[in-house]
Amino acid sequence: MATDAILRVTLAIIIGTLAAIVYSLRVLVLMERRVARMERHIESIALRIVEEEYRIESGLGARAAKKGSKGKKRR
Repeated sequence: MATDAILRVTLAIIIGTLAAIVYSLRVLVLMERRVARMERHIESIALRIVEEEYRIESGLGARAAKKGSKGKKRR
């Protein structure tokens, strides 16, 4: 009878530990998905910034070309 109680306690501890491991893995997967979503948003923002920089640089390049054609060319 005493060994039966010890066996039940041991099995309860093992099952509880396994349940905690499964729950922690679930939380880790959810956190990884959140981080991946944040990285995608950051990447899209960075791409928009790069596109805007290209537009600004091309606008400045067109202006510099107009100024350069009227005056001396810089090297």
